[in-house]
Amino acid sequence: MFNEIAPDYDLLNHLMSLDVDKFWRRKALRKIVRNGSEQVLDLACGTGDFSIAIAKRMKKLSPEGKGHVQGIDLSEGMLKVMEEKVSGEGLSELISCGRGDAENLSEFGDGSFDCVTIAFGIRNFENREKGLSEALRVLRPGGRLVILELSMPLNALVRKLYSIYFLHLMPKIGGKISGDRSAYNYLPASVVHFPSQPVFRDTISACGFSGSKFRQLSFGICTMFTAEKPRAEQ
Repeated sequence: MFNEIAPDYDLLNHLMSLDVDKFWRRKALRKIVRNGSEQVLDLACGTGDFSIAIAKRMKKLSPEGKGHVQGIDLSEGMLKVMEEKVSGEGLSELISCGRGDAENLSEFGDGSFDCVTIAFGIRNFENREKGLSEALRVLRPGGRLVILELSMPLNALVRKLYSIYFLHLMPKIGGKISGDRSAYNYLPASVVHFPSQPVFRDTISACGFSGSKFRQLSFGICTMFTAEKPRAEQ
């Protein structure tokens, strides 16, 4: 499904969020890149928007280029688009990407990264707990987990209004542009069935992370989850 919609994925993301998705990413960048020398693993990297934004901030903070972003995704179609974008931005030295399973990161050793990020992909994991446990393993002690995910607003009125757009209008718009109505029925359904913000925060904690918390963005249409790998065994 993601291979099929890859060519139109960026256009539809920006169109249907009214470009607010760029604001969400900027909010998360401050949690991810602090000095520009970080080693970052971007899981479910898709077409690379988040990886590129991370690399640009790294380059701004550390012009000598000490940082690096490794993108991982299951979809070859998405990765093909990402490779073209990374090359076009002149960021090939800062960003690597490859096909891989976020629930089995055997190609990476323990403590390999300063930060693990997932932008709008965790809801598609078959086994979220396994993916989170792998993220914990490849993080160094004190390393950070930053997740952005679409969510249903907690406020009842906002939730009702958003549902009209998200569950009824968006599939029609996405289906018409991409030619794949089923994909844009799946995407909102995956958000509706994703755990509530407090429940998923607790899932992150149960997987071994410390300081797990969430912040609602744009009235709860998007949520940022953050946590750390404990520095020492408790």
